[in-house]
Amino acid sequence: QLQLVESGGGLVQPGGSLRLSCAASGITLNYYNIGWFHQAPGKEREGISCILGGGGSTNYADSVKGRFTTSRDNAKNTVYLQMNSLKPEDTGIYYCAASLITKRQCAGPIMDHWGEGTLVTVSS
Repeated sequence: QLQLVESGGGLVQPGGSLRLSCAASGITLNYYNIGWFHQAPGKEREGISCILGGGGSTNYADSVKGRFTTSRDNAKNTVYLQMNSLKPEDTGIYYCAASLITKRQCAGPIMDHWGEGTLVTVSS
């Protein structure tokens, strides 16, 4: 059964850090581009990072550049999102999603598989 499962969310103070995980079953993540998406309360979901399949080059939204890092562990079939210097506006649900490696991008409408999300709350 194909599944993407996010974990690692929780409550953190401003300036703190969290590491989110996206674990896959039923697919081999190295053959997919993996995107992380953020949906703030009352707002639309937006893409914040992408790690391409194979070589693993990455790109980030301006809102998280320099603070968030995405990486993959092929042995664990897991992709991570390391979030540092968290801000209250980073609060929301974080989703991982996978697109076939040939698509070479992580835009929301073209993603093939989605996880159910994990909640991050940044508050003092």
